[in-house]
Amino acid sequence: MPTYRVREAAELLGVSDDTLRRWVEAGRLPVTSDAAGRQAVEGTVLAAFAQELAAGTEHPSPGPVHAESARNRFVGLVTRVVRDTVMAQVEIQSGGHRIVSLMSREAADELRLEPGVLAIAAVKSTNVVVEVPSRR
Repeated sequence: MPTYRVREAAELLGVSDDTLRRWVEAGRLPVTSDAAGRQAVEGTVLAAFAQELAAGTEHPSPGPVHAESARNRFVGLVTRVVRDTVMAQVEIQSGGHRIVSLMSREAADELRLEPGVLAIAAVKSTNVVVEVPSRR
């Protein structure tokens, strides 16, 4: 199971190291020790916490679209993997965004995807578009 040092966990959650340490001190986020004795967060715990944070975050309405692009990369934590005999559904929490990917089970197994694993969702598709809001 992967673990993430405080700095890494804070970066993945989009907060400062100090904020993450305050959450740990308040008992909001449990930590363990890594092989070097430093505080670390287990991947599955961090993934669940990322989902909890995202669920409690308001997402602003950007307004009308002014310009767009169709190539994106989202760094995040795998939060769920559902496998059957042929396919796998993989969910990634990237900041406040949940990305769902369908892939072959073989690909998910080769990538060793499981909750808590750091992953990048690279999207290049005519079905996924990034929009830039008009200035008000």
